[in-house]
Amino acid sequence: MKLQKGINNCITDVHDVHVGHVTRYEKLNEEQTICTGVTAILPHSGNLFRKKTHAGSAVLNGFGKTTGLVQLEELGLLESPIMLTNTFSVGSVWQGTLQYMLETTKEIGDTTSSINLVVGECNDSYLHTARYPAIQPEHAIQAIRNATIHPVKEGAVGAGKGMVCFGYKGGIGTASRIVTHLNEKYTVGCLVVSNFGKREDALFAAWDKIYLDTPDGSIMMVIATDAPMYHRQLKRLAKRCAAGLGRTGSHLDNGSGDIAIAFSTAHTYEHKRSTMNDAMTYLRDDHPIMNQLFQAVVEVIEEGVIRSLKKADTTRGRKGRVIEKAPF
Repeated sequence: MKLQKGINNCITDVHDVHVGHVTRYEKLNEEQTICTGVTAILPHSGNLFRKKTHAGSAVLNGFGKTTGLVQLEELGLLESPIMLTNTFSVGSVWQGTLQYMLETTKEIGDTTSSINLVVGECNDSYLHTARYPAIQPEHAIQAIRNATIHPVKEGAVGAGKGMVCFGYKGGIGTASRIVTHLNEKYTVGCLVVSNFGKREDALFAAWDKIYLDTPDGSIMMVIATDAPMYHRQLKRLAKRCAAGLGRTGSHLDNGSGDIAIAFSTAHTYEHKRSTMNDAMTYLRDDHPIMNQLFQAVVEVIEEGVIRSLKKADTTRGRKGRVIEKAPF
């Protein structure tokens, strides 16, 4: 039995999660087109460095250039927005995010430690002129400042502007599910940047084969939940993204960066406390609700990919290339 959808079927159904986009689209000349963007996901509205969230990740196939996952895996904590963009803009988005965090958190790099910034990417170079420096640090800052709790714009927006999925226009997709047990109720939401697959591989539609000289593709998958979970359990959630991705028809190809990040908003971890010990309440692994949480991840990833296609529009990119909207 499928789970109930959240009120907006969106990652922002998880309380206080914010999402913001910056979209860049401009034809420069007959050969070059800017067709890209930035997406920012904020786990809560407070200071993310001072009040970190528990998080985990899973690299399903590692053909990617994501930053920040080494420390996230070591400590199980997220202390920055999760930033998404195109492959060649990881550096500039990292720099802009650092600038924002330094401006809002004066102690970073001075009276306290450095900061671990998480930036993920997909390759949008079929439509976007990747060699052109379209994304600058200020675009990352703008995406963070644009972030709201309102339903997320989907399709060819933000980091998804230039993405191609199953040979049609892909990009940003989101979904949410409600998990309940007795008097307990939790929400699981996702946001994906879809950029993978061939038309004939799609399991949810019968599409004719077409040849496009695109890279193997990638997908960034971000899971948010208000269920009380710590980093090891969140890594388990992130691993379940593979099952949802497989339902769509993905093979996790050799040149594909298939990366999942999961975080919980149930508890925050204060950066600086004088006490030696800390404590939190979390779900038991063997409680039946854990299986519902796994199911929720599978369902939202599958639907997030499909929604990224349904919500996208036909887009013209560099060298006159056109990627059509999927015929749902």
